[in-house]
Amino acid sequence: MKQLEVQIMGQSYLLGCPEDGDARLLDAVNRVDLAMCKIRDGGKIKARDRIAVLAALNLAFEVPERSSTQTAMPAGVANSSDQSPQLAALVQRLDAVLGQDGQLL
Repeated sequence: MKQLEVQIMGQSYLLGCPEDGDARLLDAVNRVDLAMCKIRDGGKIKARDRIAVLAALNLAFEVPERSSTQTAMPAGVANSSDQSPQLAALVQRLDAVLGQDGQLL
């Protein structure tokens, strides 16, 4: 597994990336960065960890809309053993990004 250095909300992060996964990871980073910057620029929330949680919720809410084969996820799915692989990957990426600030779950 290789590593990519990326910027999210103006801060650099070194992320693990599977071979041939650069485009998908960079797309995910771009979506997270845009979501976090939009929340930050709204002016009501300044704490990076709170911005990350809201961005994660917004992105997770959009996942079923992007895929017609998925159904809406029930409340509490983040703690469920049968959670969506996409949601699990998103939470794992956000945990990696938050690193020193603390884990989401």
